[in-house]
Amino acid sequence: MIIKHPNGNRRDEPVVLAFDTSLPHCNAALFHDVPFNSMTEEMTRGQGERLMPMLDELLKSENIAWNDIEVIGVGIGPGNFTGIRIAVSAARGLGLALGIPVLGVSSFEAMRSQDFGDGQWAEPSQIVSLPAPRGHAYIQHFRYGKQTSVPMLLDLNNLSEDLQFPINTEVLGYEAEKICLAGHASQWEERTLKNVATSLARRADALFDYTKGWMPEPPSPLYVRAPDAAPPRDAAPVILS
Repeated sequence: MIIKHPNGNRRDEPVVLAFDTSLPHCNAALFHDVPFNSMTEEMTRGQGERLMPMLDELLKSENIAWNDIEVIGVGIGPGNFTGIRIAVSAARGLGLALGIPVLGVSSFEAMRSQDFGDGQWAEPSQIVSLPAPRGHAYIQHFRYGKQTSVPMLLDLNNLSEDLQFPINTEVLGYEAEKICLAGHASQWEERTLKNVATSLARRADALFDYTKGWMPEPPSPLYVRAPDAAPPRDAAPVILS
């Protein structure tokens, strides 16, 4: 389903295409000089087959050609390993084919930018929390909207007794109250990721405005935990020359 997001102000903006498959969905958003349009389908598998047709449908719904796109925003995770690779690979390929910048945006940044885009009202100290498998959470610290640490995995069922956050820290996101109390933070806000691609497009739009003419390094997947796949138990066969 295509959603047209209400916005009374028309702006002269670059054409931004953003998409994410790091969660059990295929989610895309388009932004130019009209409000954000987005398209999403919940799915646990099949994103690799569905992503490109969905992007094509979204562009055609607004009479936008592939060559009109000026910047791509893509979700780099954390999340499902295969899903992250699907989106990042597609974004890198499109960026190379179209000769345009591709900006990787983490789910932590997407969570933060759901309200204010580039985080112009950013908290002085903020822990952003995302759900992770097996009773864990992915967390990352931000200061005035800038990440100050690498993401880490937090065991919500075995929180460290010496967990301590900086003074006046807000915890935002998954199990925020529990993490706030354990780390002696000052406040919390429970929040879930919604329409991820729209947040990615906001962030990509803001970064593009600041860095026109800049071609960033191709995005890479953001993995916080090791893959679930185990190495084979049997020894590899010997190849005879």
